[in-house]
Amino acid sequence: MSAGAAEPATPTRLIWDLPVRLAHWALVACVAGGWATHCAGTAWFAWHRRCGCAVLVLALFRILWGFLGTRHARFVSFVRGPRAVLAYLSAGAFRHGAGHNPLGALSVIVMLALLALQGATGLFANDEIADTGPLFGWISQQASNRITSLHRLNAEALAILIALHVAAVLWYSLRRGEPLVRAMITGRREASAVPAEEEIAGSRTWLAALIVALLSAALALAIRAAPPGEISPF
Repeated sequence: MSAGAAEPATPTRLIWDLPVRLAHWALVACVAGGWATHCAGTAWFAWHRRCGCAVLVLALFRILWGFLGTRHARFVSFVRGPRAVLAYLSAGAFRHGAGHNPLGALSVIVMLALLALQGATGLFANDEIADTGPLFGWISQQASNRITSLHRLNAEALAILIALHVAAVLWYSLRRGEPLVRAMITGRREASAVPAEEEIAGSRTWLAALIVALLSAALALAIRAAPPGEISPF
């Protein structure tokens, strides 16, 4: 090979469909936006609500996609029991094939649960001043206050899990040389890590778009039907 010749491209195979990738990065943006608008103060509360509703729709979509999506998006393809997680940790090598490893799978399940809970509790929460979640009118203020406390505690748990997730991605990327971020952008991993029979042929984007549209419509209708609610002074 001459000095000016380009290195041959490493063969890759598709494992992450487009809906999984779009949902992942949209959740990153919406969660970041939710925290930013919360810290920015009450003037940004309307945008905080929008970010929260988007997080809820995206989390619910990803949960449904875990049953209806492509091969590596389905929970049955990567979720394992506690023994598999312990065996993976005790092995020490931390190598795996296509898709999520057992520890990563556990992180996905917990992350989705916390994201869905954060979005759902935000619908009924209040800021104890003047702003409320879009479904505040369906419940009493006392119930809303309890849900608001859960919303705050869950936000702290979510922050810890996200920090651990980012640290794990950096560790795998820098110490193990596994380009996880690139894989979640392109949807592809090295062919050496993905058997030919495990490559997916397409993304079924039409089905994902339909699910997101239905979830968004259902949430919009629930918000529209909710009675108005105001925070009462104590």
